[in-house]
Amino acid sequence: MTQPDLIVIGAIAGAHGVKGEAKLRAFGDPDALCGYGPFLDETGKVILTPVRARHSGGETVVAAFEEPVTREDVMAMKGTLLYVPRDLLPEPDPDEFYHSDLVGLAVEDLEGRPLGRVKAVQNYGAGDLLEIDASPAPGWFLPFTKAAVPHVDLAAGKIVADPPEVVE
Repeated sequence: MTQPDLIVIGAIAGAHGVKGEAKLRAFGDPDALCGYGPFLDETGKVILTPVRARHSGGETVVAAFEEPVTREDVMAMKGTLLYVPRDLLPEPDPDEFYHSDLVGLAVEDLEGRPLGRVKAVQNYGAGDLLEIDASPAPGWFLPFTKAAVPHVDLAAGKIVADPPEVVE
């Protein structure tokens, strides 16, 4: 279970070279990824402490660590999510949100009718999608755009959605 004060900021994408460096995928500013201190697992345990990092283009950062890790160690950790304490991160800009703040929010349409709850935030390359759990109805995806999600109210625990028309 993830600690509520931890935010995932990246993931191990694979090994780089043969000396224990790792390619990391940043879920935010790649230049800031390794500046927040040690990377933690979802329970708050330190897993890696970056000592050197360089932005290698796009969302990727190559990092070396304080801990003695081998290429094989890094490859075994591929896909591992990297967390940091929330209080080390900057407050998001208006109309920007940490994914963890969106998960669990109720979703309603413009008239206030319930549509489900945010189960996860996905990104398959074309922008963020809110995965909506509409149990017992099938789940569905909502583009996380201003047009489809005109209002997010974290204090009230809800999202107001204007889903696009379904084309059949």
